[in-house]
Amino acid sequence: MAKFTHLKSRVIVLPNRNVDTDQIIPARFLKVTDKNGLGDALFSDWRYNSDGSVKPDFVLNQQQNQGAKILLAGDNFGCGSSREHAPWALTAWGISAVISTSFADIFRNNSLKNALLPIVVTTDIHQSLFELVKQSPDTELSINLASQTLTIPTDTTVTFPIDNFAKKCLLTGVDQLGYILSHESLIEAYEST
Repeated sequence: MAKFTHLKSRVIVLPNRNVDTDQIIPARFLKVTDKNGLGDALFSDWRYNSDGSVKPDFVLNQQQNQGAKILLAGDNFGCGSSREHAPWALTAWGISAVISTSFADIFRNNSLKNALLPIVVTTDIHQSLFELVKQSPDTELSINLASQTLTIPTDTTVTFPIDNFAKKCLLTGVDQLGYILSHESLIEAYEST
C-alpha cells in the first residue's frame, strides 16, 4: 500500500445522494478476489450503455476529469452492502480521496483499510465546494493527512476526523496485517515467554 501524506488534485463532482456500493461496483463484478480490472467496472451501469459503449456525459468519462484523484460526492456515500470491492474499484480508477458529509460505516472502514481517504465535511463546506468547482472546474484541493486538513483555494482550511490507527497506517503505507508484521520481533519475544 502506498503512503498517503499529501494530495493536491482537481475534483470530480458526483452530487448524487445515497450512492450505494452496488452503484459503485455492481454485484456482477464481485466474483474476483483481486483488484485487477475493477477500475474499468467502477460505476459501470452509469458509465456504459447496455451495448458496452461509453456514456460521454458521465463524469468519469469526461476528459477534464481524467487524472483527478478527489471525488466530491453527495451525502451518505457508500451505503448499502459491505463490499471491499467498492474502495478497490475507486482506487483502481485512480481516486485517492472522497469528500462527503457522511459515509456508511462499513464503506468508511473498508476505504481506510485500502488507501482510500474518506473526508467528512460540514454541510456548509460541502455546498461551497460544489459551488466552487462548478464556477472553476480546474479547482485543485490540497489534503494533508498528518494535520488532517483540507485546503480550499479560497484560503479556507478545514480539519477532518480520522481514526488514529487508520491515520498511522495510511501515513506509513501499511495495512493492518503489515502493521502487525512490523512488530514481528515483539510478537516472537512474547511467544517465547
